[in-house]
Amino acid sequence: MKVAAVDAKDDGHGHGSEKEDDGHGHGAELPEGVVELGEAKVRAAGIALAKAGASTLREELQLNGIVQANQEAVVQVTPRFPGVVRTLSKRLGDQVKKGDLLAVVESNQSLTTYELRAPMAGVITERQASLGEYVSEQKPAFVITDLSTLWVDFSVYRRDLAKVKIGEIVRIDPEDGGEPIEARISYLSPIGAADTQSAVARAVIANDGRFRPGLFATGAVATAEQSVPLAVSIDAVQSLEGRDVVFVREGDRFAARDVTLGRRDGRSVEVVTGLKGGESYASRNSFVVKAELAKGSASHEH
Repeated sequence: MKVAAVDAKDDGHGHGSEKEDDGHGHGAELPEGVVELGEAKVRAAGIALAKAGASTLREELQLNGIVQANQEAVVQVTPRFPGVVRTLSKRLGDQVKKGDLLAVVESNQSLTTYELRAPMAGVITERQASLGEYVSEQKPAFVITDLSTLWVDFSVYRRDLAKVKIGEIVRIDPEDGGEPIEARISYLSPIGAADTQSAVARAVIANDGRFRPGLFATGAVATAEQSVPLAVSIDAVQSLEGRDVVFVREGDRFAARDVTLGRRDGRSVEVVTGLKGGESYASRNSFVVKAELAKGSASHEH
C-alpha cells in the first residue's frame, strides 16, 4: 500500500477523491495512510503521545552493571558468648525493626540465657543459627541489610575510564520495560580488576522495588551533547514500504507522515523534514498504529 498525502483532494470534477467522515467514523472511507483510533483504544494499546520539538542529543557510553546491597548498610549480629540457640524469632527474608528479638541463646559458661536483638532496621539476608544449634562469637548468627538504598556497580574498561567521572549523571535501566532512572556516579574504584581489565563506577539509588540485588542493569553516561531544533522519540519512527514515517495525531486519527531523519542518540532522533514543532505524535507503541493501518489496508483489498 502506498502512503500518499493524508488530506482528501478534489478530483477536478467537483467531487472529493475520498468521502468525508460523518463525524462518527461510520461509513466513511479514510484517506491513504490514515487510521482512526479513539482515545479509549489509544489508552488500551498503551500508545503514548508527545509533541515534536527541540531536544538535546547525547553521545553516550554504554555500561553493564550489577545491582548490589549497600554494603555500608549491612550489620552482622554475633553472639556475645558461645552457647546453644533455645528460641528463634526471625527467619531468612523477614523484615525487622531496630530492637526486634532475633533469638535467645543459653550460655555454655553460665547456663543463663541472653537475647540477640536487631541493632538496626532492615531485612535478614543471612541466618547461620538454627534451633538447638551451637553458636559462638566466631561467626555471625544473623546478617541484617537495609535495602532502602542499593548500589549499582558498573564495569568501566580501561579505554573508557577517562570518560567517567565522579558526580556525572548515569541513566540506569533495569530492563523491566519501564523508564530508566537517573543517578550520579558517587565512587570510582582506584584499583582495577586484572581479569577483566576494568574498574568499578558506582551509583547509589533509592530502592523503589524495580531493582533487586544480584540482577543486572545497564547504564549510559553522556560523553557529549548537541542541540537539534526538532526531534522525536526513536520509538516513534516506523518503516512503511521502505520509508521512515511518524504517526501524527489529528483528532481521533493518526496520519503516517514521511520524515527525513538526521542525528540521533539512544532515545531521540532529529527530524530534518516532514514535521513541525508542536505537532502531536505517537511516541511509544507506534507499531500498534502501523498494525492497525495494515489491517485496514488488508480489509480494503478484499
